[in-house]
Amino acid sequence: MTDRPTTLGELRASGWESRPVKEEVRRNAIARIRAGELLFPGVQGYEDTVLPQLENALLAGHDVIFLGERGQAKTRMIRAIVGLLDEWLPVIAGSEINDDPYHPVSRHAVDLVAELGDDTPISWVHRDTRFGEKLATPDTSIADLIGEVDPIKVAEGRYLSDELTLHYGLVPRTNRGVFAINELPDLAERIQVGLLNVLEERDVQVRGYKVRLPLDVLLVASANPEDYTNRGRIITPLKDRFGSQIRTHYPLEVDTEVDIALAEARPLEADGLNVVIPRYMVEVVATLSHLAREAPQVNQRSGVSVRLTVANLETLVANAARRALVLGETEVVPRVSDLDALAASTSGKVEIEALEEGREGQIIEHLLRASVLTVFRRHLAVESLVALVDGFGDGRVVHAGEDVVSDDYLTLLDDLDALAEPVASLTDGNDDPASIAAAVEFILEGLHLSKRLNKDASGGRAAYRSR
Repeated sequence: MTDRPTTLGELRASGWESRPVKEEVRRNAIARIRAGELLFPGVQGYEDTVLPQLENALLAGHDVIFLGERGQAKTRMIRAIVGLLDEWLPVIAGSEINDDPYHPVSRHAVDLVAELGDDTPISWVHRDTRFGEKLATPDTSIADLIGEVDPIKVAEGRYLSDELTLHYGLVPRTNRGVFAINELPDLAERIQVGLLNVLEERDVQVRGYKVRLPLDVLLVASANPEDYTNRGRIITPLKDRFGSQIRTHYPLEVDTEVDIALAEARPLEADGLNVVIPRYMVEVVATLSHLAREAPQVNQRSGVSVRLTVANLETLVANAARRALVLGETEVVPRVSDLDALAASTSGKVEIEALEEGREGQIIEHLLRASVLTVFRRHLAVESLVALVDGFGDGRVVHAGEDVVSDDYLTLLDDLDALAEPVASLTDGNDDPASIAAAVEFILEGLHLSKRLNKDASGGRAAYRSR
């Protein structure tokens, strides 16, 4: 930073040009698109739907409102827009609202430039500080967003008519930056009126003052469609002032949700433990969310967030780790028997609509079974496992569950030759006992759900036998 201009005169001599924030975002977006770079890294599943609309909005210089249920990456995309700002921006030193050195608007900056001219000190702000965010709540006031008289400044001896007595709100303090309002319908309608000038006339006015602050702000908002129509509403004049309204959605494909879950889940790290998560088990977790979004017993108005998939994956791995520790194993590989633990992380994230009390657990269990069966059919054909099913014809009983060590499944693999091929297809050649144990349990449960084997289950233990 030492080689950057420190005064207004040096800034002019450097050739720096002032640009509106939307032009700044547009220019940087164009540069990234031309270079083939991602504008919003880390956002998955929107490549062909939401992101093109958002890119169009930014190139058009629009203020944007996102409509979507919870857990659809609205806030992540909003915060990612900050990455399209210039890394450093010059402002008048001491300015509370990031005054443009060439076009100051606050009384402090205007007086300072008038007094010092080219000797006016310049400071530089990083793009991360040019982002303001407010969660809309019914008690949010105009003073919070726009500003109000600061009684401390009045007590210091200034007149009420003095603009220097103003305490700027969040919007002016984000001048020349990006301001976000989350859950906009929760903002009282009379407060929404205060945003009309920000979006159209690009200024704010504080009551009791003959002051007009022409702000330069990119305004982005989010809203849940259910709240948008029922719990609260966005007043028509405000909605009309947003240039683009973009509808978000949940991942359309299970594979996309799998990739998101693997990227977002916090890894379980512990000395002496090696965690390996079979992809088919992650698919079971992701499929559970997808089935829940279609289930009539689940309240679809509240949505089934991707956070459910992430939380369930973390719980699955945690239960597998606990089981491994109890059994004295170092390899942590989630099994079907670990899926029972997902009831705790699922029940708090979906709203079950059941006519009878106590049915929530049964509905979640049904969704889990359907998820396992769906993924089983995706990876294996029941017709190819006829020989394996026939291997249970001699009264064989196979025990599975959280108290069965991985080596016991290796013994079963040696006894049942028909298990070798389907296990190998699931483990991708990984021959450690824990991975084989997970594959064996998955195959046995799939055959049971396909009505090829019987299962006796009790307290985390199961016994599979011929029908």
